[in-house]
Amino acid sequence: MDRIEISGVSATGYHGVFAHEKRDGQLFVVDVALTLDLRPAGCSDALSDTVNYAELAADVMRRIEGEPFDLIERLAEVIAADALARPLVQVVEVAVHKPQAPVGVPFGDVVVRVTRHRPVPVVIALGANLGDPLQTLTDVVAELPGIPGLAVTAVSPVVQSDPVGGPAQPAYLNAVLLGTWDGTAAALLRALHGVESAHHRTREIRWGARTLDLDLIQFGTPGSVAEVLSSDPALLLPHPRARERAFVLMPWAVIDPTATLRLGPGFSDPVANVGELAAGLSDPTRAGVRPGPAWPVEGAPTW
Repeated sequence: MDRIEISGVSATGYHGVFAHEKRDGQLFVVDVALTLDLRPAGCSDALSDTVNYAELAADVMRRIEGEPFDLIERLAEVIAADALARPLVQVVEVAVHKPQAPVGVPFGDVVVRVTRHRPVPVVIALGANLGDPLQTLTDVVAELPGIPGLAVTAVSPVVQSDPVGGPAQPAYLNAVLLGTWDGTAAALLRALHGVESAHHRTREIRWGARTLDLDLIQFGTPGSVAEVLSSDPALLLPHPRARERAFVLMPWAVIDPTATLRLGPGFSDPVANVGELAAGLSDPTRAGVRPGPAWPVEGAPTW
């Protein structure tokens, strides 16, 4: 991704917790860095394909000189939100300097820095076949919105699936969750691993039985500027086996019939409709996935 940076936007503002700060005002200096794809602008030479940094600077000035806040943390937050209101911006970094802050000791500067991401569509697969799998999945669906930055937008019906590979083990219960995430893919994966650990997930045997399995299937809509692809063994995106897993494709297609999946980790790899991928699986593979028990909550989706 590319960057646009504007540094040293300065104005008098009235932000602070003390009465004299709101009465007398003081100097504030703001730096903003935007992460976005500048290739279209580089090819077209059109302002509409980039961000007008004069307008951005004017927005920053308006915030500095406008509504007074107690905290520069709040000032940084609203400046970041203004930047993300521009559709091309994927990430914004804001630094608010308060060089005349009433610190009470000699100092050079006070700076608050924040980084904010545009929420990116994500697909998460859930599975369990030990303990009480339905209760585990139900608990996890309730817990995931509690992860800061993760918003759940849809949850599929529960399906039951035969184990694929590994030792003899019970059938699985599976579901697919759609959501948005306002951080990095690596940070989301770490958060999912934390949920797995809280449910006593262990990783001794590949494809072995487990209390909980949370897989990050896709990060960003294929073809969008937010799409993340990765061949890093610690973060494979899209999930390399999602295209052949009926227990992922079939429930996913139920809640999003228009969903697409890139068929490899490169931007040159083709993109296919999820429902069509599911329909193209072998009969035995599809037969290994059956309607599962209903979610034990009112208004939950059904198969």
